[in-house]
Amino acid sequence: MSEGLVEQFAALDDPRCLGKVAHRLVDVLVIAVCAVVAGAETFEDVARYGRGKERWLRGFLELPHGVPAHDTFRRVLMLVDPDAFERAFLAWVRDAFPPAAAPGGDPGTPEQVAVDGKTVCHAFDRRRERSPLHLVSAYATERGLVLAQCASDDKGGEPGALPTLLDGLDVQGCLLSLDALSCRRDVARQITARGADYLLTLKANQGRAYAEVEAWFAGHAFERGADLRPCFDAFDDTHGRVVRRRVFACPEVAACPTLRDWPGLRAVLATETIRGVNGAGVVTAERRHYLSSSAAPPEVLAHAIRRHWAIENGEHWVLDVDFGEDRCRVRERTAARNFAVLRRIALDLLRADTSRKASLTGKRKLAAWDDAYMATLLSG
Repeated sequence: MSEGLVEQFAALDDPRCLGKVAHRLVDVLVIAVCAVVAGAETFEDVARYGRGKERWLRGFLELPHGVPAHDTFRRVLMLVDPDAFERAFLAWVRDAFPPAAAPGGDPGTPEQVAVDGKTVCHAFDRRRERSPLHLVSAYATERGLVLAQCASDDKGGEPGALPTLLDGLDVQGCLLSLDALSCRRDVARQITARGADYLLTLKANQGRAYAEVEAWFAGHAFERGADLRPCFDAFDDTHGRVVRRRVFACPEVAACPTLRDWPGLRAVLATETIRGVNGAGVVTAERRHYLSSSAAPPEVLAHAIRRHWAIENGEHWVLDVDFGEDRCRVRERTAARNFAVLRRIALDLLRADTSRKASLTGKRKLAAWDDAYMATLLSG
């Protein structure tokens, strides 16, 4: 078992009455991690996995009273402080997967960390008038690892959750990409204060700044006969459609006076995506605008704009489809947050493993069937 992960679990305060504790907190959490890696989606699944693997689990866990029942797993995850559990996850990731360990990364390109929110749709509670759980994650786009998680009140609370998300996270020299909801000066200031650069989507919520940037690129890049050349121009004819993507960079930030108060602003960019579906006869065009404090070449920022969506495809989609997060019916808010942390621990363990060439689903099945492979995953 990963010593770092066990150490973080052991450092958590056990909220239970000590005189009534039959199962060690570390044992409960380790079994839960193994079960989620192996495909568990409910507390009943976790208990079934534990009972089926009890002999193997006794090789490295004490289990003084055997494997806990599913109600014990539920109660423990309802009681463990979710803020402390999320901090333990962040500390484990920081120690186990330092930025220098990124495989195949270009030394001249900053590591990109995408920040975005996700709603666990079935984690609502009508009886208590609670909306679905909303989580904000930091995701290393090239390594495919979830670096941190924290909860926000709702989607509109994502910018307010950013300081909590970044506390303890080593983002020195990284490029943080965020959507339009976080395109605010105070967010940009928080990022640059931590020694990182930002890449923010600029939309109409920024009023005058958006109108000015949109008008500048319309006249210099998108009108017929415009003189600004794209820094990136590529065609894609896969998936039954033809797509042309162009990225333009404003050569002088001072051309947009409304942006003069943005902290450390160095680049203003615009993208145009022209998309046509084969045989449909319909062509659509979409334009987006971005602000960045990075001094990286426009070509690097163009790649980063596209890679931001890795958090949707590589984390959110995987958690919903492979881990069943969206259909999870754990409604108690604390238990839902803690179960979400377990999924992200499992995802990172699976993504970090390079000993087998298999899909995430294939690795999870193999971990459920082969105790030796599960041990390999847990050892990091």
